[in-house]
This record gives sequence, C-alpha cells and structure tokens, in this order.
Amino acid sequence: MKVTVSVIKADVGSVGGHCCPHPLQLESCRKVLEKCVDDGTLIDFYVTHAGDDIELIMTHTRGEDSRGIHEAAWNAFVDATKVAKAMHLYAAGQDLLSDAFSGNVRGMGPGAAEISFEERKSEPVMIFMADKTEPSAFNLPFAKVFADPFHTTGLVIDPRLHQGFRFEVVDVIDHKKAVLETPQELHDLLVLIGDTSRFAIRRICSKDEKLGVAASISTEKLSLTAGHYVGKDDPCAVVRAQAGLPAVGEVLQPFLVPHLVAGWCRGSHYGPFYPCSIEDSAPTYFDGPPRICALGFQVRDGHLVGMEDPSKSKVGFHEPVDYFKSTVFDHARAKSTEIADYIRRHGPFMPAIVPPEELEYTTRPEVLKKLESRMQPL
Repeated sequence: MKVTVSVIKADVGSVGGHCCPHPLQLESCRKVLEKCVDDGTLIDFYVTHAGDDIELIMTHTRGEDSRGIHEAAWNAFVDATKVAKAMHLYAAGQDLLSDAFSGNVRGMGPGAAEISFEERKSEPVMIFMADKTEPSAFNLPFAKVFADPFHTTGLVIDPRLHQGFRFEVVDVIDHKKAVLETPQELHDLLVLIGDTSRFAIRRICSKDEKLGVAASISTEKLSLTAGHYVGKDDPCAVVRAQAGLPAVGEVLQPFLVPHLVAGWCRGSHYGPFYPCSIEDSAPTYFDGPPRICALGFQVRDGHLVGMEDPSKSKVGFHEPVDYFKSTVFDHARAKSTEIADYIRRHGPFMPAIVPPEELEYTTRPEVLKKLESRMQPL
C-alpha cells in the first residue's frame, strides 16, 4: 500500500497578535478531519500549531495534490476562520486568499508539503514546521543533511546513501524548477540554493529507486501569490529518516546552529532560527525569533504512531516526539537569543533588514518621490 503524508498549514487567526491559534480553532479543525476519517478520506491525522500557524498532519492513500485531501484541509481552515472571526482574533482568515475552494490549496494561500511512499519495515517520519520565515529557510539545513559528508557520515559509510540524492529546486520568482544530482552537481546546487531570496528546495529523492522521496518542503510564497504582503510564508516539511536515509540525529543536527533566515517582524528582517517545542513556539521577541519545531511519528499501515499506549490510541489524538523540546537544544536557543540581540541593534539598517527589493512592504518609493525635487546631481 502506497501511503501519503500530507502536511497543510495556514495562519487563519491568532490570540495576542501573531502569536498562536486559540484551542477552539484547533478543535474545529479536528472535528472536520474526524469526519474525513469516518468517510474514508483519511486514515489518520494530527492537528497542531507552530506559532500562529495551524498545521494539519494527515495520512491517506489518495496521493499528492488530491482534491479530496486539500478540500478537507481547506474546510478545516474555513471553520477555524469562523471561530477566529467570532472571537475577533487577530488576522482572521489571513492565509485564505480565495472565497471558494478550487482543486487544491496551492496558490490559494495555505502551504503544503506531501510525500508518498511504500512503507518500509519501520517508517520514521519527521514533520518540520517553521514560523515567521520563508520557504528557503530549509535550504541550508537540508543541504547539510543530504549533501554534506562532513555532516552526514552516512553519505560516506552507508552504501545506500553513498549514491547521493536528487534535489528539485524551484525558482519562486519565475516559477521554474530544475533537478540537480549530488555529489556530482553539488557546486551547481549551492550556487542556486545559496540565493535564498529566489531559490528553494522543494523535493529531495534518493537515487535508490526503492526508497523514493526522502523530503518534501512547501514552497508557496504568499506575497507573490496574493500580489501584496499578507504574511510570511512559514514553510513546513516532511522528512523520512533511517534505513537508507539520513539518521534522525543527522536530520536534527543542523538546527543546533541557529542560521539566519529572512522573516521575523513584518517579514522584513533577518533573524536566527530558534529550535523549540510546540508550546514554546509563540513568537515573543520582535515577532520572533523565527521558530522551528519538529515532531516525530512512526507510520504503520498508514496510521500515525506516537508515544501513546497503542491499546488506548485514538485516531487524531497522538503524542508525537517533540524533538526540540530536548535540553540538548538549550545551547542553540541561548545562541539564537544572543544572535537576535546582536542583529536587532542594527535597527532599520542592513543587514538586520532584508534588501529593499525583498522587503514585503516599504515606504521607500513614497520617500524618494517626496524628495525627488531635492535630489541634485553631484
């Protein structure tokens, strides 16, 4: 049986500014997805959040870009928006850019990362959820995980990893894509994904055809979809690990070094990734720092297996491994705070803010127009 794991997320309203969704919003999403299990659309699901984004983790056999699955997610977000509007929550329905569902959620505001595979004997799946940042935020860590032998030793010593991977890279501006292979095209790959303003990794596949897709990342860019700034893109990702793929520890290790990503307050600043638990994901410092959360499940016959007692397990209610809750990441959190303090002291000066062409909105054109008559030749 080929199983698909779909993670679809959206910001449809939150408490206390861009902070976190209300529990009643999460409950409204669960009710929609419970009906989808009852009617056979879904096998299993888990509803959570990262910062102000609601994250729907779903398993099914309908493949990627399934109309039924995407419509279920859309309906869940619509119901959560109704809750938000009734409670006068902040930015209610922000990421829903259309009044009606049409085919799938891509281009309609929500982000989606999906991955289909034949289950191995044991299938660990990791769900990454970012808040206050852009799709390319995963470029650096996933390049380390899947292409750097000084990071992932398995690329050297594991025969199945030794072949390397295929990276599908998307140009989010011109809406084009290219597939590059590592290790032979590593330098070409880095030329592209090092430009995090334009290129983002969307999919990583093992060269071992039996293993298939190793990672999938949402690459929807909201400001381009809507034509104006409506919020940061806050990407999500699904990663399969172990048994011919990078180990769980190799996938997590890059986040011990808080690299800089674009986003933070008004989506217009560089800030350090802050690896944290779900309950610590509310952005409290300058709308940040940009949060990254990671949950772990086993997938068994399409069902999500967490830390709960299997005899008492209920579909939709799971206890995943919350990887970044570990005290191992305390040092990374302290370093992230230190970096955040430093870069914030630059105020409105680069490199604290992104270049003018990347600002989600700016007063520069108005200021230049106002000063036009006063600008004299040198």
